[in-house]
Amino acid sequence: MIHARSTDRSRRALSFGVPLSMVLLAVLLPTSVSAHSISGAVDSPLPFAAYLLGAAIAVAASFAIILLGDPKPPRPPADPRVRTVPRWVRGVLKAIGLVGWVWIMAQTLVGGSSDADVASLFLWVYGWVGLALLSAFLGPVWSWIDPFTTLFDIAATIGRSLRLGSWTPQPWPARLGSWIAVVGMGFFVWLELIARVLQGRSLGMVLFAYTVVTLVGMAQYGRDAWRERAEVFSVWFTILGRMAPFALVGRPEEGRVARRPYASGLVAGPWTTELVIIVAFGTGSIIYDGLSQTTTFFSVFGFPGIPEGTLLLGVFLGVLTGLVLLVGRGVGLAAMGAGLLPVALGYLIAHYLSFLLVDGQRIVIAISDPLQQGWDLFGTAFFEPESAWLALGALWSIQVGAVIVGHIVGAWAGHAATAGERGDGSGRGRVARDTHRRATLRAQLPLALLMVGLTALTLWSLGQNLVFRTSEEHVPAIVTLR
Repeated sequence: MIHARSTDRSRRALSFGVPLSMVLLAVLLPTSVSAHSISGAVDSPLPFAAYLLGAAIAVAASFAIILLGDPKPPRPPADPRVRTVPRWVRGVLKAIGLVGWVWIMAQTLVGGSSDADVASLFLWVYGWVGLALLSAFLGPVWSWIDPFTTLFDIAATIGRSLRLGSWTPQPWPARLGSWIAVVGMGFFVWLELIARVLQGRSLGMVLFAYTVVTLVGMAQYGRDAWRERAEVFSVWFTILGRMAPFALVGRPEEGRVARRPYASGLVAGPWTTELVIIVAFGTGSIIYDGLSQTTTFFSVFGFPGIPEGTLLLGVFLGVLTGLVLLVGRGVGLAAMGAGLLPVALGYLIAHYLSFLLVDGQRIVIAISDPLQQGWDLFGTAFFEPESAWLALGALWSIQVGAVIVGHIVGAWAGHAATAGERGDGSGRGRVARDTHRRATLRAQLPLALLMVGLTALTLWSLGQNLVFRTSEEHVPAIVTLR
């Protein structure tokens, strides 16, 4: 009885605390928009507030419909069709990853400073955004692009040819779980948002140091164990891959993938505390990237140095992660992870799609000046990335749609994961089924409130730099990138 009362109090606290916390976040960090964002005027028959209210209602309604309809968790195919990715495709992907790594190191050693910088392109543009989208919408492409594994295999092959002796890796300590990947995820978020090591020789040196740490870790604990539990990109892209229609079967070297219903992987695999925290970091970092560049933020904090910025980021991510884990105590880690990952993907699209489409064009410059020596090998060294072809209204529609759809998929996945853990109530009497449904509804309420709060917060952030007009007055549209 005491435990039941305590649980009820916790749920009531969550019901009030989640939306209150999101409101406080909005109040503390408001008013102009993210660095990877759009600005200008949007011709719209609706005021901006209507979008916020409509999106919140849509997300809340999706939870209500899903809870009332009680859809069953997806069942994996009884005999999934396993396909083998052609060896030449895997070879091309490996070559792309290795060439990219060598190119970054070459520029780090001899390069200068220009828009031809490939460290920023391959890490922040094509990696953090492009590969994330491919992992979520296609499948395990990183498993073969991964240059760290390729470098390790090359080193191991050279060692065997020189008869340097064998090395037996240590077993992975169970207590470590995936906590090294959590720390690594936090480091790269800090590197981009606080230290702002975004390009040039400094970023190249960071990637070189990360390569050394990764290779040492693989040698110490085994290549597969390190990339599955500690290597940040492998862990993060694998998590995103739970959304994808193709799942890796066996080791990447075998090249086998299985077709499955889209997003069914969200409820198929286990969710640990570490994996949920990584998803919370991914979600929170995108929100912070927008909110930290508001005019109110600058008026209150100015341009914080690294110590102050680290504290601010730590508090923000700590609050959001704390809310996620608190809600996860009620609905279960599986429901929290499965529900939040589509949200993170929706935010990634909403905030960074224009960044990928516009800033990604800089590869044309890099090809003409590969070592940043002032060359113009193919006549494209002075190319200027174009954004005029991006219609502002279309981009805003994509942003709104990505956020809302991400939350709706999250609502379904969270419910499906809860049903998978608790059962769907079938095989019970009517009273027992009704009791089961009410218990599921109470468990899902804090998750729904968290999702509604996040929806309003991120759309509010995205729209702060836009003018919603109904008149014929022309205001130019601009795609603004860092």
